[in-house]
Amino acid sequence: MLEIRPNCECCDIDLPPNSTEAMICSFECTFCTRCVTDILANVCPNCGGGFMPRPIRPTIARRTGVSLAHKPASTMRVHTEYSIDELRDFASGIKHIRPEHR
Repeated sequence: MLEIRPNCECCDIDLPPNSTEAMICSFECTFCTRCVTDILANVCPNCGGGFMPRPIRPTIARRTGVSLAHKPASTMRVHTEYSIDELRDFASGIKHIRPEHR
């Protein structure tokens, strides 16, 4: 089950569970759309994969036990260990390769 992390790992902007600005890779690294586009060039700085919009967990349980109330989002903030320059350098080396071929 997705953690639904509360922030962008790069700029630390809040990304609440219902945010349409949250992007994740297959390892759930979480970044905002601005950082994915402007800094990361759709390259996850942790795994090298690409990003997709993070799904939004329903707030209302339309099936028993399946909602944000029953499975809350994470409150633990995560931050990248890399500088903006390191993020850009990493992305520049592989951004030309489509995510499905990385």
